[in-house]
Order: sequence, then structure tokens, then C-alpha cells
Amino acid sequence: MNIFAIMKRTALIIACAACGAAGTAGAQNYPLRPIRLIVPAAPGGGTDIVARMVAQKLNEILGQPVIVDNRPGANGVIGTDAAAKAAPDGYTVLMTLASYHSTNPTLYSNLPYDSVGDFAPVTQLTENPYVFTVHPSLPVKSIRELIAFVKARPGVLSYASSGNGSAPHLGMELFKTMAGIDMVHVPYKGAGQAMTDHVSGQIPVFLNNFLAGMSMIKTGRLRALAVTSSKRSVAMPELPTVAESGVPGYVVTGWYGMLVPGKTPRAIVDALHDGTVKVLKSKDLGDRLAAEGAEIIASTPQEFAAFLKADTGKWAAVIRKANVKL
Repeated sequence: MNIFAIMKRTALIIACAACGAAGTAGAQNYPLRPIRLIVPAAPGGGTDIVARMVAQKLNEILGQPVIVDNRPGANGVIGTDAAAKAAPDGYTVLMTLASYHSTNPTLYSNLPYDSVGDFAPVTQLTENPYVFTVHPSLPVKSIRELIAFVKARPGVLSYASSGNGSAPHLGMELFKTMAGIDMVHVPYKGAGQAMTDHVSGQIPVFLNNFLAGMSMIKTGRLRALAVTSSKRSVAMPELPTVAESGVPGYVVTGWYGMLVPGKTPRAIVDALHDGTVKVLKSKDLGDRLAAEGAEIIASTPQEFAAFLKADTGKWAAVIRKANVKL
């Protein structure tokens, strides 16, 4: 090796070492400024509610403001793309959920980002069931009664969703297939807008987010028929599951999770993970989430990565079987 090659190699080693040292120093001092938490959904829905609860507590633990940035539209693609293209420095975090991150790779053939390669998992926050709700003006009080009502009026009754390809949409399409009924899908640009029209009675049926629907159920503005999990919820144990209400085998659950841009240094990912787990395990937030039907997960980045792979495969099978196309 000649002198010039040796000099070049030495310079490269020094540069790499300097970069590593800078990255370590940056991670040790993280965070030094406010963190943006992108929520790819409209304000008022379950995703937004959880994001704001977590952001408030994470602010206390990390010592910097965590600012919620709602970027709704295109079934979460707009906000997710903004996060994918953000600088991988830990100051942009994505709050995501099953109906965006697990389903979009199958629903869309030309996503502007790679849902695996462009992101680094931080943690799965929760797993939560959905709840079938109807407006009190609808004369049904159980899933069996709803199925009978719809069968007598095929293609008449409408149901709301937070958007084409969202979990409420796919969950209802699966329900229609398994129950052998025909209902009209009315997609909205977010769960908040869907809830407003559902509560007003314009849309009689909604596969509702447990967190967003709980207060309306308790005040009688909506009637709950069943939960979508495999077992009854501790938050409302009096509610049967859909499976025990006449549709055996029906299970649909959602989840919330945190991701960061794919090249974010591991030390920063770990710092975000540790802070978020402390938030999730804090008694006040944990009790609040549990009371509203959510199960705390707080997985490691590696566990969350494996979960994302499995969940994406599960929903791909559901989408293809139900022949859902956007």
C-alpha cells in the first residue's frame, strides 16, 4: 500500500470515529429542543386522544415540549410520508396505528415511502378493541338484532368509517362478509368527523374506537352492542364480544405505536423508547388507558418490528379476501 492510500485510509478512519463520537454526544444530550409528534389523523379521534395523552407525559419525562402535529389525509399516507422524509435526528416522531401502517402496503401499490425501510420502530403503545355502536334511534340492541335488521333491508343501512382502508372500514367489511349482510359504506376524512355525524344520527352504525366512543356510550348518546376483541373488555365487561353474539371467529383489534425515520441513531431510539415506556407505566396514564379499554404493551423496538411484520401479513390476507380496493 503506497503512502497516499495509507493517508486516505487513515483520514477515513478518523472521519468515521469523529462521526461516531458526534452521534454519541448528540444522543447523550438528547433532546435539546422540542419534539414534533406527527399524528396522521384528524383531531378528535382515538389516535389523536392517545397521542396527546402520551405527549403531555413525555414532555415531563424528557424535559422538552412534545408538540402534536396533525397531518390527516389519504388514509394516513400524508402524515406518514412527512415523517419518513424528516431528518433522522429524533426530533420527528410518528404516532401510527394498524389501519395506516399495517394495511397501506397492501391497499396502495405506489406508496411514496417504504413502510419498513424508511422507519425505525420505537415501541407498540397499546392494543385496543373496537366497539360496535349504533345511534339510539336505531331499534336494535344486539349484534343479532342488527344482522336481522340489515338482512330485512339489504343495501339500505349505512355505516361510517374514518376513511377508505381504515380499520373501521376493513373491520366492517369483514363483518359484512362473515355475517352475510349488505350495508353502505360512508367514508370520512377522520374519526372525529365520522363520530360527529354518528352521534347526530346521520350515520346509524360505526365500528368505533373504544377510547373515542366511551364517553358517548356512558352518557347514552350512543348504544354499544359488542366489542371486537377475542374476550370481553375489563372496561365494559357487560358487553359481549361479536364472536359470542352470532359471528363466531370475528376478532378485530387495533394498536398504536411510535416510529422514527429509519436512520435515526440507535441511542436516540433507545432514549425515546425508555421515555415512552415510563409514560405508559405511569399509574395515572396506565389507569386511564385501561379504563377506556386499551391494553398497555410497551414492547421493545425489536418486538415491535416483529409485530409489524406479522400484523401487515394478517391484514394483507383480510384485504385480499374481502377484495377491498381504493
